[in-house]
Formats: sequence, C-alpha cells, structure tokens
Amino acid sequence: MFPRKPDTLDMIDNIFRKSFEELIGSASITVDGKKPWDIRVHDPRLYSKAMLQGNLGLGESYMDGWWDCDDLESLFFRLLSANVGRRLFTLCGTAGAMAGLLFNLQKPSRAFTVGTSHYDAGNDLFRAMLDPMMIYSCAYWNGATSLEKAQENKLRLVFDKLDIKPGMKVLDIGCGWGGAAKFAAENYGAEVVGVTVSKEQADLARDVCRGRNVEIRLTDYRELEGSFDRIFSLGMIEHVGYKNYRTFFRTARRCLKPEGRLLVQTIGVNEPSSCTDPWISKYIFPNSMIPSASQIAPAYEHSFVLEDWHTFSFDYALTLRAWHQNFTHRWPELKATYDSRFYRMWRYYLLSCAGAFRARAIQLWQVLLTPSGVRGEFRVPHDPVSLPLFRDRENGPATRSRISELRRWQLRESPRSGAAPES
Repeated sequence: MFPRKPDTLDMIDNIFRKSFEELIGSASITVDGKKPWDIRVHDPRLYSKAMLQGNLGLGESYMDGWWDCDDLESLFFRLLSANVGRRLFTLCGTAGAMAGLLFNLQKPSRAFTVGTSHYDAGNDLFRAMLDPMMIYSCAYWNGATSLEKAQENKLRLVFDKLDIKPGMKVLDIGCGWGGAAKFAAENYGAEVVGVTVSKEQADLARDVCRGRNVEIRLTDYRELEGSFDRIFSLGMIEHVGYKNYRTFFRTARRCLKPEGRLLVQTIGVNEPSSCTDPWISKYIFPNSMIPSASQIAPAYEHSFVLEDWHTFSFDYALTLRAWHQNFTHRWPELKATYDSRFYRMWRYYLLSCAGAFRARAIQLWQVLLTPSGVRGEFRVPHDPVSLPLFRDRENGPATRSRISELRRWQLRESPRSGAAPES
C-alpha cells in the first residue's frame, strides 16, 4: 500500500513553517530551541500568519498565546540586527505605506485619535509604569541607577540646553501628565504653558501642576497662539506625520521670540518612510510615524538654524526595560482592569521596541534650534550639570546660569539665544 499523500492544506502549512524557520534562522533563532531568544510555538497557525502579515501577524499571534519567548527583547534585537523584515513582503505593510503617501493621516480632524486610543488608556496604567513625575519619553541615564533619577537627568539636560531662566515664558508641546512643565516651574522659575490632545492627560496635569505657574491646554499644536521665550517638545513629533513637519516647525517659529530656542526630542529612523509599523499603528500609536533626519531637516529649514543634534539611542532601551519592569511588578494591581491579552500586548510593545533601540533600527535624538543662530562661541551641554556654562564672546565674558530650586537672575546673564546684535 502506498503512503497517503499529504493534502493541499498540509503542504501549504509545511511551506509556511519551513519559510518561517528559514527566515528566523537567518538571525540565529530557532523554533522550540533552548536559547532564551528562541520561539516556543503553541499553535502552528503562527507560521502562515507571520509570513503573510509580518510583525502585525507575529504580534497578534503573541497576544493570542500562539507562541512564547523567554527574552522578547533579545529576540527582536536579533531579528532587526539581521534585517529580517526587509526580506518579507506583506500586503498590510504595503497598504500602510500607500495610505501614508496618498493621505494626510495626521490631519487636524484626526489629531485627537492617539489621545483617545493610547494616552486615555488609563492613568492607573501609566502611574504604575512610569516614574513619579510620569515622564513618558526617553530618560537620560548617564550613570543613573533609577528611572526617577534618569528622567530628572533628561529634564535638566533639556532645560540646560534651552538655558531657561526665571520669568521666562515656556511652551511644552505634548506636555503629557504635566511632569516636565511642573519641573520647569519649580526648579527654573519658568512660566509654562503645556498642550496635549489627551483629555485624561490634561485633567491629571492640571491637578499635578495646581499652585504652580503652569497652564494646561487641551488643543492641537496647530491651534497654538502666543509668544514664548523657549519651546520644547518631548516625544510628540512622532505623532505629527511627515506631511505636517513643516507646519509644526512654522507653528513653533511663529510662537517663538526672535531670541528664543526650540528643543525637539524624537525617536528617529535611519531612512524616510510614510507610515509606521502596522502592529504599532493598530494597537499602540494610531496615525503615528517616526521621522528620519532627511524628513526633519528640510522641514525646519528657512525657519530655524541647527545648533545641536544629540543622539543617545541606547538610553531608550534602558528606559523601556525600566517601564517593563514596573509594569510587570505592578500587574497584580492592574489585572482587575486589563485582561491577559492586554498584558501580552503591552509586554510585546515595550520589549520589541527595546530590542529595536538595541539594534539601532530606531534612534533617539534631541535637536536644538534657534531662529537665527547663536553668535560667537557657544557650547551645548550633553550632560546635565548643576552649573551649565554658555559662552558668547561677542557679548561679553562667559557667564554661568545657576540651577537651583528657584534660580535667581545673575548680575551678568548669558545671552538668551540667538539673535544677539553684532558688535
């Protein structure tokens, strides 16, 4: 008797499995292997879903419990280091890229989508995951041993670069839960306006900043009005979209005084794109898009002069690890509100992104801009220090701006930026 031939469906399943194993094998990952980054498959439907849908299928399969891995961060570090995604063509990826090319996915009518779908997910979730100031952007570790200290390092670094002094009017575009605005008001004596598109964030930020010289507005950045000495935006431009970058920078320039400074902190990619990862777009940040350097630079040209472009990408891997540790530690308190599928989704989000930063598939940048350029010798701090030194020889001797709980004006103040007159 002849052996039974496998039916067509079995043959197709075997093709998908073999293709999947070959693909991940190029990154030294095996199915049901013994290494911590190997994949344990519980449902063979994973193979076809991952091969047909890429990271969207891989992520949804993980959320549904079809596979597990002891070290998700290292798994993605290896997949992205081996450029596995470039070898896989998916319809969902192509559709997302085409939609980004044809439509403005971040137009004003869609501005509040990410606020309602992500940032309004629940303040309890973000309180559990983030540091006490609830700063939801990359920290600056620089020897710090806690997330709280690393986030304080980042804020001091930002405000040192901006050279904020007491009495300055400061705009925070994408203020989150108000932690950075409160820090600037308390420690630098600034008068701060913070804007967000999340109602949950705005409500909590007003409570957090009550009694400080801080105003929180629920509005789209395109609606901004006013005149400010300094502007900063931490982790918000990822929601602007490449069709709107020029509008973002023109808006910032319109609101910034001639002698002002703008600092933008953003995740970056190594080459331009028109959309974000399909899984991230569907489950985490709808309508988001990570910019490339070649997309940002033309957008600020004619409006700003570049003073500094600072990269510290590995710090985001450390930040995401800390958020993941906090999230899993506090999960017993959260699971009454969020189900097990959400738990797996959130872990996948945090650890896959940590792996991407480790692999340098995505970057972290701080970009410092001024309307017309700082004249004379100018040193931008890349470490948060208690006595930052800003030099401008064309405008008198070097001076120091002292940072304390509430800084006082110095007898000689360093120039506020920029447009100092020629001598």
